[in-house]
Amino acid sequence: MTSSARAGATSRRSTTRPPHTPYGRVFGAATLIAAVVAVIVLAFSWPAITSEPKDLPVAISGTDAAVEQVETAVDERAEGAVALERVDDRDAAVAAIERREAYGAIILGDAPTDAPEVLIATAASPAVAQLLTGLAAQLQDQIDAQVDAQVQAALERASATIQALVAGQAPPAGQTGPGAGSPGAAPEIPQITVEVTDVVPLADSDPRGTGLVAAIFPLVLGGLAGGIALTLLVIGAVRRVVAVAVYSTVAGLALAGILQGWYGVLQGDYWLNAGAIALAIAAIAAPITGFAALMGRPGIALGVVTFILVANPISAAAVPVEFLLEPWGAVGQWFPPGAAATLLRDLSYFPDADTTFPWLVLVAWAVGGVLLSFIGHFRTAGGAEPDALAAHADDVEADAAGPVPTLTR
Repeated sequence: MTSSARAGATSRRSTTRPPHTPYGRVFGAATLIAAVVAVIVLAFSWPAITSEPKDLPVAISGTDAAVEQVETAVDERAEGAVALERVDDRDAAVAAIERREAYGAIILGDAPTDAPEVLIATAASPAVAQLLTGLAAQLQDQIDAQVDAQVQAALERASATIQALVAGQAPPAGQTGPGAGSPGAAPEIPQITVEVTDVVPLADSDPRGTGLVAAIFPLVLGGLAGGIALTLLVIGAVRRVVAVAVYSTVAGLALAGILQGWYGVLQGDYWLNAGAIALAIAAIAAPITGFAALMGRPGIALGVVTFILVANPISAAAVPVEFLLEPWGAVGQWFPPGAAATLLRDLSYFPDADTTFPWLVLVAWAVGGVLLSFIGHFRTAGGAEPDALAAHADDVEADAAGPVPTLTR
């Protein structure tokens, strides 16, 4: 072949354009992408739109008569938002709040004139604390109405007594004695004010709790980004496991330093918070590398769908578990985002709470991801994920071969 013929062939190849995409594929691709966007919007908006308080555990203590009266009022006004649980006294109620067994408490006095107290914990949930504060206002209105009724009754009795004395008659039956009062004496009006006490308040550096809520989603993204990047950049199952461990440790130390040392979002022990963040990142990154080891690059997509579209919306990071439709709030605690959100809140504000479950959830996901990576190692030669290995091999061969030589006669 002459040089002019080769040049003509090269020119024809360079000017050849790929065929246009068929309209059926155009409409199909556009519809599929729109459906994906709709699913994403639905996944993120559904929990916020459908969330409402339901059976929030709230402790209550007091005499049986007083408790029954408050229970009746709460059932009528709260519409199932609050589930009252009786405790012995105020100390037991405070202990239940600090163990995160109750979001708040209503403390009723032994005597009718004792001022009730409503205990809240804004660190557990500002939304629930606001709800209980509103409940305290309703309780105050109820007490004021009862006091007004008692005062009105006392005034009527005093008026009847005065009229009887003026007429020279004996006071009406039941209006004599110590409780009747003298004709000129005003009835004693008890002053009863419902107190609201914040047992576990938020830190001054995060007074509304928005920082703690906002930290969860970047943590999830950090786990995803690490898992995807290590899947594409690191070849070999053992090396990926080591890379996930190193990445999670460094990221945990760095993020804890930012969130606690810089922003003041996290409270408590720095090293414990750093360990929780590191384990949460590993619980997301390790399964992604494990999915990829078994399925190839589709495993990355599976990880994104699992943690972003499924686990994150039901994590209850911004609202209590009881706000989500049953059983999704409880289901969300079995995934890393929900377990991480609960664990970090407990470590920061509720040291007496039992954190065994969220620790075990994060460990299970991290260990499960490692096991998937090793299973993929034994299913593929050399322990590398197939298409990542192929891509790496193609790059090496292309670099070694250099430019394609031109044949000449």
